[in-house]
Amino acid sequence: MSARRIATSHGRLMVEDTGGSGTPLLLIHGNSSSREVFRRQVEGGLAHGCRLITFDLPGHGESEDAAEPLGTYTLGGLADAATQVLDILGLDKVVVLGWSLGGHVAIEMLSRIRGIRGLVIIGAPPVRRGGMAEGFLSSPHLRSAGRRHLSRPEVEAFGQAVFGKPVEPFLSRAIVRSDGRCRERLFQAARTGEGVDQRLAVERSSVPIAVINGAADPLINLDYIDTVTFPKLWNGRCHRLDAGHAPFWHAATEFNLLVSRFMADVMEGAA
Repeated sequence: MSARRIATSHGRLMVEDTGGSGTPLLLIHGNSSSREVFRRQVEGGLAHGCRLITFDLPGHGESEDAAEPLGTYTLGGLADAATQVLDILGLDKVVVLGWSLGGHVAIEMLSRIRGIRGLVIIGAPPVRRGGMAEGFLSSPHLRSAGRRHLSRPEVEAFGQAVFGKPVEPFLSRAIVRSDGRCRERLFQAARTGEGVDQRLAVERSSVPIAVINGAADPLINLDYIDTVTFPKLWNGRCHRLDAGHAPFWHAATEFNLLVSRFMADVMEGAA
């Protein structure tokens, strides 16, 4: 595993790369978290046979805050940052996995990278412009997801909503460290309809897509996701694991097995 900061137009971003000759899999974390959330993938079975690349989004973890928040802290801006990471690493064929905010960033990348071989989305309902109410459940924690400043109780409550109990210390640190301007700007951009229509993006995509969610996710409307027409939905269904919003952590063994199978099918052209 190697770690280094990569200079992009959105700031210097911390990137970790397991290396090797396996299929590249880019993992994108969620709002106010960091690449550490994928520890059970990097240290688990998923790393066998795959080249895993994790990074901290601008304004998160060990990456720099954005010099131009208005441009960087949108789905399009974050997708551009992720695309630059791939370009600098010289990867023209890749599978992209995104959790929560990272899933929406990954969907935004569909039209930006010709070499996307597959997509894995977790906790990220592809909503129409102005359609957040369709894809998400009413929750006071969604308000925290868009606030610049969070109190200590709000940090704890937000952590529990997105990751479950107990809130891992690294996640609490990540929420506190994250640039609150990113949370604020992301929700401003969503309200004004910036970015692609995510439902249309996936329904028109020819890329194989695996959808893996927690059956007890307190934030997203799982029934809505089942109404989305994915032309190349892996296994012909959306998978639900025994977990909340972060199945890759609380059901890591089953999750890693599913993603490994998806990666194998993508590479064999059977997805």
